[in-house]
Formats: sequence, structure tokens, C-alpha cells
Amino acid sequence: MVTLAEVARHAGVSASTVSYVLSGKRSISAVTRQRVRDSIEHLGYHPHAGARALASSRSRVIALMVPLRTDMYVPVMMEIAIAVATTARVHGYDVLLLTGEEGPAAVQRVTGSGLAEAMILMDIQLDDERLPLLRGGGQPAVLVGLPADPSGLTCVDLDFTATGALCADHLAELGHRELAVIGEAPGVYERHTGFAERTLAGLRDRAARHGISVLHRPCGGGYGSLVGTLGRIFDERPGTTGFAVQNEAVVEPLLALLRQDGRAVPEDVSVVAVCPEQVATQASVRLTSVAVPAQELGRRAVELLMAKLRSRPGEEVVLLPPELTVRDSSGWAPDVNCR
Repeated sequence: MVTLAEVARHAGVSASTVSYVLSGKRSISAVTRQRVRDSIEHLGYHPHAGARALASSRSRVIALMVPLRTDMYVPVMMEIAIAVATTARVHGYDVLLLTGEEGPAAVQRVTGSGLAEAMILMDIQLDDERLPLLRGGGQPAVLVGLPADPSGLTCVDLDFTATGALCADHLAELGHRELAVIGEAPGVYERHTGFAERTLAGLRDRAARHGISVLHRPCGGGYGSLVGTLGRIFDERPGTTGFAVQNEAVVEPLLALLRQDGRAVPEDVSVVAVCPEQVATQASVRLTSVAVPAQELGRRAVELLMAKLRSRPGEEVVLLPPELTVRDSSGWAPDVNCR
């Protein structure tokens, strides 16, 4: 492995000069700086991460907290995580991935160890137990999600309240008067996870303004869970003609069960989903949907964190506006004549 001393000999400078070029702690002439960089590239020198961290008090590592729960749709979370990792590398940072459900203990471990100089947290609950540590600590952090009280925090998220409202508006414009929301697994609501709670609140509020009734039923992933959930919906509200789905795992089972029940989509029943674009476009009936911008969320989170590391003061909340794309799964309610 090439050493710093070998780089110095190749460039014809002292080892301390090479160190100053790498750290930027002292002003080095442009000619000397370029000669050192040419030697680094020619020899393939890579600074030792541990030594670099000790010398600069910076680890160049971001801790990414992604609790991988069985009741969450993991592909979306991992897409955000990949976007975080690739954007971080552009800025010269590596990512330490923490997937356990440890809550405040994980925050304390990261801040106490010095392994990471900043944090990005996902799976944010409305009253998340990790928030007091983030507000009281000195380590920069960004949330991918929005708690009930974002004061003193930096957050980025899709505007899920507006997302729910957008779904209700679309179905109302098509004449649907009875809607059912097939939501995430029950545990997601029991934890008061922000994105699910906000979507439901936005949809209910907008539906009420339209004079539309809404029935919300959480649902576990997969066909078996949906059979019981869908049966209960039609037992309680047989006139339901509009569905809003925020549960990627039940999208295709729902379309299949509606077909089995003799309900055509969209002639008899309309379906609107909050899901990744790929899920919407590859369904057996192409879904009218609001896309979850996973890659953009990951990228924005890193950019916000870089700004904090540059000591930009103040809190910031960035909510990405939702966009609804109309496809084949939504149409006029069956009793509406203005088709």
C-alpha cells in the first residue's frame, strides 16, 4: 500500500506539505498543490480513514438509521438508502447503515462513538422518541419524514397531507361518494408513523369538504390479509366505489380480488394508489397514483445535511409537492351520467 511518505518523495515535497494539501489546513501554492495531487493520482494513494479522522476530527461518515420492520415496504426504504449512499459519495462521505429498531439507544451510540459526524434518520413517528436527543445534541441530523412538532429540526418528506387531499379530490371529481382507504399494516398506525397518519388526515379532511364518507381499514401485506379486509369493507359499505390504497404489497391482490368479485376497474370501482411509479405502471391495471419520490428524498436529505455541516444556521422543513398521474384505474362513478 502506498504511504504518504512515498507520495512526498514522488512530488519532491515534505510529508507535512502532502498532509496540508489533503487537509486544506494551510495555504499551499497552486503549483505545489497540483504536483502533490498528480503524485497521489499516479501512485494510487488513498488516505487511511482512521488516521484521517483522528487528524481532522472528521470521520467523513454519515450514519443512516433505517429500521427494517416487517410491516413496512422495504423496497422504498432501500431506494431512499441507496440514493443517500450515492449522493454522499459525491460529497466524499461514506454511509454507516443502522437497521435495528433501537430508537434513542442508536442515536446515543452514534453520537458517543464518534464513528459518524452526522445522521440521517428514517421511519419517523409523529412523536418520535429520538427527537429530544437530536434537539439537544450538537451533531448535525436530517429526518426523512415529518414529526408532529418539527421545531428545531431539519426534515424532508413528500407532503403526505396534500397527497391524501389530492386522492380525495380526484375521486370526488369523478363522482365517487363512498370511499375506502386500504392502509398500511396496523402496527404502522399504532406507532403513529408520520407518512401514514398524514396521508389519512389529508384525505379525510378533504373528503369531508366534499361531503364524502370515508372508511379506513389497515391491512397487513399479502393476499390473505386483504381477503378479510376487502370483505369487511363491502359488508360495512356495500356502496363503496372508490379506493385509495397506501400499501404497496396489496395493490395487485386488490385488483385480482375485485375481478374475482365481478367488479370491473374502473367501470365499477376506481382505485388510486400512493406508491412507487414502478408499482403503479406494472400493475395488471395501470394505476392512477401519487408517486413516492424515494430517490429525490434521499438526495435532498444529503444536500440538507451537507449544508448543516457547512454550518448553515437554522432549522428547515422541505415538503415535496405531490403529483397525481391519471392512468387506467380511475373513472366516473357508476351512477354518474356525464361520462
